[in-house]
Amino acid sequence: MGARGAILVAVAASIGNFIQGWDNATISGAIVYIKTELALQTSEEGLVVAMSLIGATLITTCSGAVSDWLGRRPLLIISSVFYFLSGLVMLWSPNVYVLCIARLLDGFGIGLAVTLAPIYISETAPPDIRGSLNTLPQFTGSAGMFLSYCMIFGMSLEASPSWRLMLGILFVPSLLYFLIAIFFLPESPRWLVSKGKMLQAKKVLQKLRGREDVSEEMALLVEGLGIGSETSIEEYLIGSAADQEPSEKDYKVLLYGSEGAGLSWVAKPVVASGHSSIKPASRLGSIIGNQSMHLMDPLVTLFDSIHEKIPETGSMRSVLFPHSGSMFSSTVENHHHAKNEQFDEENIEREGDQDYYPSDAVDGVSDDDLRSPLISARGSSMFNNLRSGRDGEAGIGGGWQLAWKWSEKEGGLKRVYLHQEGSRRGSLVSVQGEGEGVHVAGLVSQPALYSKQTVGPAMVHPSEVASKGSIWKDLTEPGVKHALIVGIGIQVLQQLAGINGVLYYTPQILQEAGVEILLKGIGISSKSTSFLLSAITTLLMLPCIALSMRLIDISGRRQLLLATIPVLIVSLVLLVVGNAIKFNSIVHALISTISVVVYFCCFKMAYGPIPNILCSEIFPTRVRGVCIAICALVFWIGNIIVTYTLPVMLSSIGLAGVFGIYAVGCFISWIFVFLKVPETKGMPLEVITEFFAVGARVRRAASAKNL
Repeated sequence: MGARGAILVAVAASIGNFIQGWDNATISGAIVYIKTELALQTSEEGLVVAMSLIGATLITTCSGAVSDWLGRRPLLIISSVFYFLSGLVMLWSPNVYVLCIARLLDGFGIGLAVTLAPIYISETAPPDIRGSLNTLPQFTGSAGMFLSYCMIFGMSLEASPSWRLMLGILFVPSLLYFLIAIFFLPESPRWLVSKGKMLQAKKVLQKLRGREDVSEEMALLVEGLGIGSETSIEEYLIGSAADQEPSEKDYKVLLYGSEGAGLSWVAKPVVASGHSSIKPASRLGSIIGNQSMHLMDPLVTLFDSIHEKIPETGSMRSVLFPHSGSMFSSTVENHHHAKNEQFDEENIEREGDQDYYPSDAVDGVSDDDLRSPLISARGSSMFNNLRSGRDGEAGIGGGWQLAWKWSEKEGGLKRVYLHQEGSRRGSLVSVQGEGEGVHVAGLVSQPALYSKQTVGPAMVHPSEVASKGSIWKDLTEPGVKHALIVGIGIQVLQQLAGINGVLYYTPQILQEAGVEILLKGIGISSKSTSFLLSAITTLLMLPCIALSMRLIDISGRRQLLLATIPVLIVSLVLLVVGNAIKFNSIVHALISTISVVVYFCCFKMAYGPIPNILCSEIFPTRVRGVCIAICALVFWIGNIIVTYTLPVMLSSIGLAGVFGIYAVGCFISWIFVFLKVPETKGMPLEVITEFFAVGARVRRAASAKNL
């Protein structure tokens, strides 16, 4: 899958996080000089630092709903404007009141950038590299911190460093961010589809993917508009219709090949009766009945059952669907092409686009209102690319295939996300007396565009689906509530790990630890020494984050968290020991410095980027903006509390007490991740949200069983 366009767009969107990192480091250095010049009390010092957090919190309360209304791109542009204005005001700041106003504007920019960048990147990135691209904001943020600390260190060597210049220089990268956002960033294709702007979404996807045929991904984006439908797990044996006579329980599958001919396949339901000789049998069905006595969320087990089966190489479609661009299930072999209809808001004909939204009749009935979800039945370069192996991963990502089936007994048209079962995707398994077939599991639900008010499997306009019902009502859907618990929980616990408190006050923490002893031979002050060590610390973060970008789509989000959080606990315990026990000054400085460096590096590898990545993946398209805003609001409230209270805590219980509290927070975090956080690597966003719906149903069933 071509990804160059998506990578460039992700880098551009991450500039806002670069500015945030720059600002975080700058204020941590500038505050040392601000409190001296303006004679700030401890509470006033905390307020100056926290004003940007207050601004981020205020803007976050409306950012989600506004981004769902106006789009992701406009809010990223507005973010750059806030950054620019705040830089100019901080450059002037005659007193603490004007400085606080400037910091508030800066917070508005931070809030929009931090909230919108993960959404934007997740909605534009291919599933197989989505985690890596969504780690870019963490990398650029740390790069901004490093460059800022270098600047502060250089200025600290002057006789009278200017904190106004330190803070005001922010307007330079902000101007660059504004120009790139205006002239380079496209709108999110998922947002465009939700507004019915299909032609624009198609053009954006073509640029992002580097190919002309994006019909299958367009279909996936449309399916992501649905929310609240009952999702079930079914299992099938799929084989050639030529070798098998379908029974009444079978579903005839028509696969559209490169020449537009229907290739017929039969999907036989697999029942848990012991008649099947498939080995290994699927775990999906058994999971549902075995969760009532376990503390672990059944959703975690459901996701794990899928990831255990994903091989390093190979593609389900290469064997199962070698010539297919898409699948459409029907009860008959013959299919008819109804007239092509556009899903475009302007409702005007566009020459050359008429083959993009074909209609396919079911049961031999041609229905003018039938709009097959954007799947092209005509020839395309994609089919040839699949045969030649240009695209390493076929289907919709992560080994998943999008299909539809039609059954009067089951309520009409159904959408199916298929995933091959067994240890090796692409292998064939035998069933006694029934020839060959491939064992697949499917998430079955009603299509997003399906209309109950029309005869046959008719489709409605995507914008009608997106605007149907209340968003606040959608938040009460079991799958969405389940996702909110995971998202809010991990954001709260991230703050309990204390990263932002340590980050803002790193120079002061290192200064209190006596780090000037380590570099006393080079003839610089303790302030300059702490700035230099902060720069070195952030420099060491960069290769750690680069390693995380490599591992996050291989090992996964969950495994990285489970592996790195214990290291955070150990480093915090060492800080407690180093400050509670009276060592000599050099040993004390060494323990503090090494522990802070290890803490930062491990945090930036996993616990830094992954909460935002997870939150950008687990919510349906219709409510993604609002839900992420809710999680971000929790994040900023926790950030304010940690940052504002740290100076007071340092003066009351000291470094040992502060880091002891943070160590306990990390321990609770590990338990929460182990029990509640699923693995989402490589899976399409739409499939992830379907799993949350299934997980909610399993939880309800388990709760009912326990009553």
